[in-house]
Order: sequence, then C-alpha cells, then structure tokens
Amino acid sequence: MDRAELTTDQVLKRDIPWESYMSTKLISSTDLQLLRRYDHKPEAQRGPLLEEDGPSYVQLFLNILRSISKEETVEYVLALIDEMLAANPKRAALFYDKSLSGEDIYDPFLRLLWKGNWFVQEKSCKILTQLISARPKLQNGMVPNGEASNSKSKLTSIHDVLKGLVDWLCSQLRNPTHPNCSIPTATHCLATLLKEIYVRTLFVQADGVKLLIPLISPASTQQSIQLLYETCLCIWLLSFYDAAVDYLSTTRVLPRLVEVVKGSTKEKVVRVVVMSFRNLLAKGAFAAQMIDLGLPHIVQNLKAQAWSDEDLLDALNQLEVGLKENLKRLSSFDKYKQQVLLGHLDWSPMHKDPNFWRENITNFEENDFQILRVLMTVIDTSTDTTALAVACYDLSQFLQYHPSGRLVVADLKAKDRVMKLMNHDNGEVRKNSLLCVQRLFLGAKYASFLQA
Repeated sequence: MDRAELTTDQVLKRDIPWESYMSTKLISSTDLQLLRRYDHKPEAQRGPLLEEDGPSYVQLFLNILRSISKEETVEYVLALIDEMLAANPKRAALFYDKSLSGEDIYDPFLRLLWKGNWFVQEKSCKILTQLISARPKLQNGMVPNGEASNSKSKLTSIHDVLKGLVDWLCSQLRNPTHPNCSIPTATHCLATLLKEIYVRTLFVQADGVKLLIPLISPASTQQSIQLLYETCLCIWLLSFYDAAVDYLSTTRVLPRLVEVVKGSTKEKVVRVVVMSFRNLLAKGAFAAQMIDLGLPHIVQNLKAQAWSDEDLLDALNQLEVGLKENLKRLSSFDKYKQQVLLGHLDWSPMHKDPNFWRENITNFEENDFQILRVLMTVIDTSTDTTALAVACYDLSQFLQYHPSGRLVVADLKAKDRVMKLMNHDNGEVRKNSLLCVQRLFLGAKYASFLQA
C-alpha cells in the first residue's frame, strides 16, 4: 500500500510482534505487560489504564520510538498516541508529568518530521502541535521537557522544537510532500501554533507569511472552506504582530480578504476576516486601502444580514465606526476617490471647486489614471442620471486642468463613449456630455470661454 494513503484505522489493525522485541531486549518485560493490557483494547478499557498509569504508557511509547526504527512499528505507536489524544486532548498533560522530568518528550517526533513517510510526518506534526499547546506555564524557573532554565542539559529546548516545527510547516507550504494533505495539515497546525507570540516571530523569520496569501480565495467545498477558515485565522493571529503586519502591507492580502468576505456565507469565515480587518484598520496605510476597496459599503451589507455570532456583530460595529472616523480624516482627493471607486457620484462641492482641481490634478495620474478609467466605466454602464452627469463634468474638468488632458482622454477612446450621451433623455446628462465633448475637441485653451 502507498504509505501516503495510510489511515489510522488501517495501521491500528496490525499485530506488532512485541514478544520478539522483548527477546531482543528492545523493550522490557514490564513494557510487554503494559502493552498486553493496552494493545487492541477498546477506549473503555484504555481510559482507566491511562488514568491509573498514564505517564508509564507515555514513557513506553517514547522509548519504542527511540529504540525501534521499523517503519510499521513507528507508524503503529504514532497511531496509538494520536488515538489516545484524539479520545481526550487533556491527556497531552501526561507528557509533562513529574515522573518524566528527565525525558526528552519532543525529540522523537521532531526527528520523525524530517525522516518518515507522510503518515509518520503528519502524525508527528499533529502530536507535536498538541504537546506544545498543552505544555504548562513557566514555574519556578522550570521550562517543560525536563529542562531548567539555567540548565546545560542536552534535552531539546522548546525554542528548538518550535523552530524545527515551523521550518517543517513552511517547507510543506512551499513544497508539499503530499499533494492533497500537506497544505491543509500545515495550515491546521499553524492556526493553533500562531497563538504563541514566539511562533509568530519564527514564522515571519522563516518568510512564511507570503505562503499563506495564495490560499486566501473564495471556497465552495467543505474541505476548501475549512482550509480558507484556518488560513484566515492565521492571518488574524498574525495581525497582532507588528513585523507580520509590516509584511502583510506589501502583499495583496486585503483585496483577497475583501473578495472572500463578499462571497462567503460561512459565519466563521466572515467573523475571522472581519476581525482581521478590525485589527489592521489602525495600522499603516490599511485604512485608506480598505476605503479604496469599498469596505464601508461591504460592512453595511454585512450588517444587514442575520448573523448570530456576537463576536462578529461587535467586530462589524467597531469596523464601521473605525472606517467612518478614517473617512473624516481623508483629504478631499481621498474622499473624491472613494466616491468614484464606489460609483456613488453626486454634486458634492468638490466637483465644482476650481481649487480642488488645481491642487489635485496630478493625483489623477495614480495607478495609470485609474480614476479616469472608472469614470469611463460609469459613463458606459451607469443608469443613474446624476452619476452620468457628474462623470461627464469631471472628465471635462480633467481636460481643462491637466496639461496632457486631451491626449490622456483620447487614449481612453472617450470621445465616442461620451458622445452617445449627447442624445440622452436627461437634460443634465446632455448638457455635461456636450461640455466634455467640446473640451475634448477644442482643448484647454478655450475651456474658460466654454465655462463662461
């Protein structure tokens, strides 16, 4: 069988020759007794054994992983540990029992991450993640894994474990060992591990942030929705760490998150994305970018939906307030840009203010004249007569104030598109389309005469 496709149930059906391991002194007679009581027994029988003698079983499993290299046996013991923790995650605390203070509880799993087949790697990663999450807080200068903070012991330090695990997770995101399972497994573990500040530091140092960005895209299947949720959860956890935020500001994370939140009906996905927006709002240029992407309008739409999650509702309210405050601080051009990008054009004072056009005319060159291209889209597609009239007027103002206005607008093939509106039913639309066409033909030299 392809070991990449092994399941835990298949592995646990094996009969491992424990007696032969005892005869070759790889396990002791006491170990054999423990195994006979535990092996192939239902959870109802295993539970009391672990309650009574859990640390002994942990020590036994660790000893087997250290002393026996046969692949079938390693897979079997990893499956036993995984099943033990799956039945009751609190059993991870058994690895930190005082009786195991001299044991290196991490090393066997860390070593197998890089040496085993996919089944071995996946189980080792999962177990390590659970052990790290369950480790006790620092007390009296002692750190978990039997190592005093001032010790020169050779036991694997928690810092080495975390670095090794993060490096492996990043390697799976870059070059997956398993075509279908590597990325979901790595993301699932990161969604747990990134709760730790030190892991966030290691992940940024390993250049891991950029590996998450391509995974942020609208999802449809249950499996892809779970991957999307855990990826967005990672982004939310990273949004608490400034170095990660600095990196995120150089990526397309916001446009991707906006597309996700616009298309997702899964409450947990929307919640974690909105909470990420809330965290990022106060940092760097994220607020202006959110406004450019139309997030204020999206938040209004989201608030109109019937969500049951209180955290989501609170985050939406806070995000709405924060976006409104940022809008107030925006310059006149930022406000104008927001109006155009959202297609909410009306006769606000800035449109007919000569100072606005004189002071901001070069800003229209941003992103290859993005604002002009959006105005042309409004002219081509809008059914709102006010928006059509304002778009034509603004285009005529650009022609008047920009030294290369006619060339730029000609490149956009605006003439024929605007001329179609000269026969519009609405008088305001006809008037402003005529003004625009006249300026396009006659140029800025005669603009003031036409204005009069």
